[in-house]
Amino acid sequence: MRGRSSANSVDGYFPDSRSSVASAVLALVAVAAVVLATLIWNAHRGDTDERAYRTRVLQAAAEWTGVLINMNADSVDADLNTLHEGTVGQLNTDFEATVEPYRKLVRTLKARTTGQINAVAIETIHHDQPGAPPPAPRSDLSGLAARTDTVMVIATSVSENAGTEAPQTVRWTLRMDVSDVDGTLLISRLEPIR
Repeated sequence: MRGRSSANSVDGYFPDSRSSVASAVLALVAVAAVVLATLIWNAHRGDTDERAYRTRVLQAAAEWTGVLINMNADSVDADLNTLHEGTVGQLNTDFEATVEPYRKLVRTLKARTTGQINAVAIETIHHDQPGAPPPAPRSDLSGLAARTDTVMVIATSVSENAGTEAPQTVRWTLRMDVSDVDGTLLISRLEPIR
């Protein structure tokens, strides 16, 4: 009966059903592990990209504020031009009219100001709920900004004016919107907090 061939055997070998099941289970576990590792890696990469973006937002706000709080009479025009170039939306549109009195004051007082950033933080971080519509973009930036984050900046500057004895310390608390316009981070709103 050795010469007989059965449908379940090949050259006298009968597959063990337990080893077949174990192999199938191990294959499924391996596939599940690969899928899980891919999901974890993608989530980690997304979190890393988000943190890098937030760091850029904070840096843009700090740099813009640094120009604002370190303005001097001899550099006021160049500094205001730098600030203007770093704005977008209604803030950009109204910039010249808004800063003209400030420009005149800095020139008249022959101000020399030295400042430093004390703290900078993203004001709110929210995640959209599943199925909820995304928040409506600000009307003045719709179609222009891909994203806008609100940032709080706390700074201190010391201003010396011609004709005054003691330097004056100014504490700045600013809320600003930083908008991503074609990959460039620009200030779209500036609000002093009293």
